[in-house]
Amino acid sequence: MNQVSLIPPARRDELRAELPLVAELLQKRRANEIDDLVIDDLVALVWLEWAGGSLQLTTTGKNICRQQFE
Repeated sequence: MNQVSLIPPARRDELRAELPLVAELLQKRRANEIDDLVIDDLVALVWLEWAGGSLQLTTTGKNICRQQFE
């Protein structure tokens, strides 16, 4: 069983709503203000990834953020 399936749909909805704020904090280099559990869940969903020691949105994460503003 993969990690994504372990995250309940209600939690995924919460994370989807929180993702634009996470993106903003990452852009402002304030990742330390993002809760560790949120980071873990977003990484499990493949909406966020570690790259060279930094967190960044994946393509999927960027698309989810973009959908929120359409």
